[in-house]
Amino acid sequence: MKQAGFFVDFEVLRPDLEQDLAYSDRSKGGRPPFDPVIMFRILMIQTLNNVSDALTEYLINDRLSFMRFLDLGLSDRVPDAKTIWLFRERLTQAGAIERLFDRFDATLRNAGYLPMSGQILDTTLVAAPKQRNTNADPGRAYS
Repeated sequence: MKQAGFFVDFEVLRPDLEQDLAYSDRSKGGRPPFDPVIMFRILMIQTLNNVSDALTEYLINDRLSFMRFLDLGLSDRVPDAKTIWLFRERLTQAGAIERLFDRFDATLRNAGYLPMSGQILDTTLVAAPKQRNTNADPGRAYS
């Protein structure tokens, strides 16, 4: 993802994701799983926007900004709510979900961003200025 001179290399999470998920070798056939890095990005969207699995599926299909963040095209398949739930559940069972988010937070901190503050605008991290005004400030009008 490249936004305003800031680049997050999500690929650094791929080895950990593949190890934690331990997908089969696909020798018995079946539909291949969604890319684990894209699925992790979906969990980020879900966490940052505090939405359910079903609403996450809807928002990805509805918002071009979310599709761009996920590197998906208009004709690409979007994971359904059950797939998102299963992915998160599999990472939770492996005890990896908090470690992966902590690693991502460390990546942001190393780049000079504080992952615990800011506002999300179309999945772009934007620093939010700290509000220092109080109700007693003379420059503020209240009705």
